[in-house]
Amino acid sequence: MIEPTATLTPTRVRRPPPRPRATVRWPVLAVVFVCAACGLVYELELVALASYLIGDSVTQASVVLSVMVFAMGLGSLLAKRLRCRAAVGFGLIEGALALVGGTSALVLYACFAWIGASRGVLVAFSLAIGILIGAEIPLLMSLIQRAPERSVATGRPRRAGRPARAGDPDDAAGTVADLFAADYVGALVGGLAFPFLLLPWLGQLTGALVTGAVNAVAGAALVLWFFRRDLTTRGRALVIGVNLAVLGVLATATVLVDDFEQAARRAVYGERVRVAVHTDLQEVVVTGGPQGPLDLYLDGRLRVAGEDEYRYHEALVHPAMNGPHARVLIVGGGDGLAVREVLRHPGVRSVTVVELDPGVVRLARTDPALAALNGHAFRDPRVEVVHADAFHWLRGAAGHVQERYDVLISDLPDPGITPSTKLYSQEFYGLASGVLADGGRLVVHAGSATDRPRTYWTADATLRAAGYATRPYSTEGRASGFAAGPDRAGRTGAGRDGPGDWGFLLAVRGDRPPVLGLAADRPALRSLGPRDLPAAARRAERTRITGLAPSTLVHPQYGN
Repeated sequence: MIEPTATLTPTRVRRPPPRPRATVRWPVLAVVFVCAACGLVYELELVALASYLIGDSVTQASVVLSVMVFAMGLGSLLAKRLRCRAAVGFGLIEGALALVGGTSALVLYACFAWIGASRGVLVAFSLAIGILIGAEIPLLMSLIQRAPERSVATGRPRRAGRPARAGDPDDAAGTVADLFAADYVGALVGGLAFPFLLLPWLGQLTGALVTGAVNAVAGAALVLWFFRRDLTTRGRALVIGVNLAVLGVLATATVLVDDFEQAARRAVYGERVRVAVHTDLQEVVVTGGPQGPLDLYLDGRLRVAGEDEYRYHEALVHPAMNGPHARVLIVGGGDGLAVREVLRHPGVRSVTVVELDPGVVRLARTDPALAALNGHAFRDPRVEVVHADAFHWLRGAAGHVQERYDVLISDLPDPGITPSTKLYSQEFYGLASGVLADGGRLVVHAGSATDRPRTYWTADATLRAAGYATRPYSTEGRASGFAAGPDRAGRTGAGRDGPGDWGFLLAVRGDRPPVLGLAADRPALRSLGPRDLPAAARRAERTRITGLAPSTLVHPQYGN
């Protein structure tokens, strides 16, 4: 008897059931929060580094923000092509965003150091990061919509025709609102974390790399765990491989970042870098000395050229000391060199220095070469240093200064540099008049009269609008480095090809211009004599531009 043949039914491998929307909703919102924080850090990183490398923070912020917002819209449109592969697309996009955003500061700094051109690279990174950020929300929305619409209570599909209630996992409008809420809150956290945590603790380069690593881990974890059902074997391997490679690149760059920064700094400043410190406000670099000439850079700008700084400081200080000069106020001047020139007059009783950055004054006190160059000026008991914003300090000092100042010296960077603009405003000069004694003199460094005459004569128009009569003059300078050009690649290191002169404005309140002369108790000067001053005035007058509007806080004119 023949037994009947048994029918064999093939065994089906059961895949894990898809996760309902209620399960994936909160992990998605958490990842949106993290990715939004990382995205804003990339954005702020580009703005901060571009302001440092290129100058003019208003322009750089406008370029980065406008390009990035445009690119986000473009990324949202391009994300439509990835909706059918939303899971693998999101995983790869987060890996690409982590790589591009995390290394953006390194690449931008490298281009500035070794190539010189950085504005095109800035725009390219803003565009790429914006496109990748813009693609995130559409892909995440596609992933959430693919999750089964099941009631949290019964597990059964929602009946057709019943409207979704707010808070239900299948409420599409509520999901969109939640996504954008998490995105905006994450942006807030990232915006606060950048200046208060990442920048002071890790610095610009390492902070961007660490942010990229967090971005990659968050994106990959979401896809590989909560949306693994939507991944094919090949897609899963691709997401894992790409993100591991990105993490490897970021980790390697983090290990080598100190060596890279030293090499880039040598490329920018030359081989004679002796001191490089990051204060709470800026990067301070000292090159040369103690045997050779000393150069001081603040945020990449040549602030002091040891070979010829005396020409600038003698021209800045000594014409203003022609008259009573017992009490002197110096705004800026944390390097101590203007203080050195003031103290050479025996009639000086007190000098007040208002300097925003304590790190610069600390270096001027303790660095042997810089302290020797300023004659150990900060050791003099007549010198008092106040660490404050000069604008706010003057605003508070006008009402309670016991003795007004005979001389006010504004030893500040070029007014074209955005952070200095408010200290060249009509409001600032109005505050300054409140602390000047009768007949007191104000002297302002206003940039190059020959290379940037519009900026120079705008400062003159601003002083006159504030009630001062002015006497313009300039002195020849080989390399000032004070101007903030569109790209400072040629203004650093050995090739210090700054403007050919320094322009100054001597001012008194009223309508009678001050006499341009030297005090009777003047010391022996190396570069300035009574016969030099008429030529200095004529040199500035030859560049005069009339009809310029004064610069105010709400309508700055120096960038025009």
